Amino acid sequence: MHEETLQNKVVRALEELRPALVMDGGDLELVEVEEGVVRVRLLGACAGCPMAAMTLVGFVEERLRAAIPEVRRVEAV
Repeated sequence: MHEETLQNKVVRALEELRPALVMDGGDLELVEVEEGVVRVRLLGACAGCPMAAMTLVGFVEERLRAAIPEVRRVEAV
């Protein structure tokens, strides 16, 4: 049986989160997944938003960790 990779799980989960970010004029792209750390680049309105850190931890990281227990944290690069 084929087991889905962590990278693929993260990509799928980010696609589910993306509409909420796009609705506010932002977006993100996956840079890498390494040893449970997900690195993303914030785009659009998210890139310069003073609330970006809160969005990253309180929205993106929280939902990724809930959906994928292997995710330890999310970092912006």
